[in-house]
Amino acid sequence: MQIAHVEQAKKVQTFDNTKHENGFLVELFKDGKKTLLYLTAIKSGAFKGYHLHRMRAAQYICIKGKMKIILYKDKKREEHILDASSPQRLFIPANIATGLQNIGSEEAWLVNFPDPPYDPDLKDEQVEYLEEELEQGIVK
Repeated sequence: MQIAHVEQAKKVQTFDNTKHENGFLVELFKDGKKTLLYLTAIKSGAFKGYHLHRMRAAQYICIKGKMKIILYKDKKREEHILDASSPQRLFIPANIATGLQNIGSEEAWLVNFPDPPYDPDLKDEQVEYLEEELEQGIVK
């Protein structure tokens, strides 16, 4: 009998709304089909977003590089800077549109602990937005 076992971790390339590759995502820890923890990587100068989760809060920490986290709710914009050289946790409630922008000179890594865990069976839980839609207060 083996002491430990190894399993594959899912890694997917990610793309912006113009179909340019902007980084990748790795599912770090799973519980069955639900993702408990994941890493999102963003190329220098690249942007990911905007989207919101109807039922899921996000808990972010930047562990490499420097990121600007842009939030929208009811046409109100809020920005936070997360920098791996001075680690901080950012807690984002459900129903807040979020965009991630790498503002550093290297690839940036953000760890997210979603609450509740990501469930691929919840098909309408994530909603994609353009910034113009958020500025106009459009609700999908």
